[in-house]
Amino acid sequence: MQFSDEDIYAAVKHHLPEVNEYIASHGGTIKLLGVKNGTVYVELAGNCHGCAMSLMTTKMVVQKRLRELIHPELTVVNVDGTPENVLPDDIYAEEQVDIDDEEIDEEISLWDKAKSIFTKES
Repeated sequence: MQFSDEDIYAAVKHHLPEVNEYIASHGGTIKLLGVKNGTVYVELAGNCHGCAMSLMTTKMVVQKRLRELIHPELTVVNVDGTPENVLPDDIYAEEQVDIDDEEIDEEISLWDKAKSIFTKES
């Protein structure tokens, strides 16, 4: 494949919302984890995580569409926790922004407030 992992990553990131439309129609989401040697690593979440049809969705929907849009030799792997579908250590991925402890505490506090509103006894 004549494209770098960085180029493939950018192209997949650009087209992922289109691919996600089908997955979202089933109550799921897709997350781009990274690219290595022309293999795109994704994670299916929501209703699609752990679904018996997730392999078919990955190959017949995600991989098929990305091959049409980007390159016919592209391979897509759903990192689902099985030994054969693991995320390599040295993939290309955009840097993740770390959330500091203060932001986490703030999110937890907001969540607790929301829960208390909906769980108040009448």
